[in-house]
Amino acid sequence: MKKIFLIILVLIISVSSKAQFIKAELKANGLTCSMCSLAIHKKLQKLDFVDSIGNNIDSSIFILYFKKGAEVNADLIKQKVEDAGFFVGSLIGFIPFQNIKVDMDYHLSYKSALYHFVNSKPSVLNGIYKIKFIDKGYVSDKDYKKLKKLSQGHSNHQPNPNNTIPDKVYHVILMTP
Repeated sequence: MKKIFLIILVLIISVSSKAQFIKAELKANGLTCSMCSLAIHKKLQKLDFVDSIGNNIDSSIFILYFKKGAEVNADLIKQKVEDAGFFVGSLIGFIPFQNIKVDMDYHLSYKSALYHFVNSKPSVLNGIYKIKFIDKGYVSDKDYKKLKKLSQGHSNHQPNPNNTIPDKVYHVILMTP
């Protein structure tokens, strides 16, 4: 049993050190015009981990490109959208994986946060995958009502590989590449 635990711990540590968000797709709700889009764009530009932003005014989607090695903070992204007077409709992060085994209850430690993969089928990830945030405030209220069952019953205080309680636990769904 100890051997299995140590193998899992080593695997998680190796994943946490290599994981890096490269970009995110943010859908904002409540936009009615180009000035609304501009307001969000200006707020997001102030995040120190954002390198550049692309957006589609018609679909209210912003593509956030992150600085290499910077710690991406989903809470700050959400806060900036709300500071502009709008809401996050969805947030999808893009992460490159290399031979990473995931399953229903996989945990990815990234900087000071823990990403809890829910509803994932056992598989080996190679390439860039999308993860969709499903916690309240990261999806529309309608979608949250559908998805909240997936994240219920999971502790928000699970230790990360360093045996410390993470600053934040996000529940995410692995999407096909």
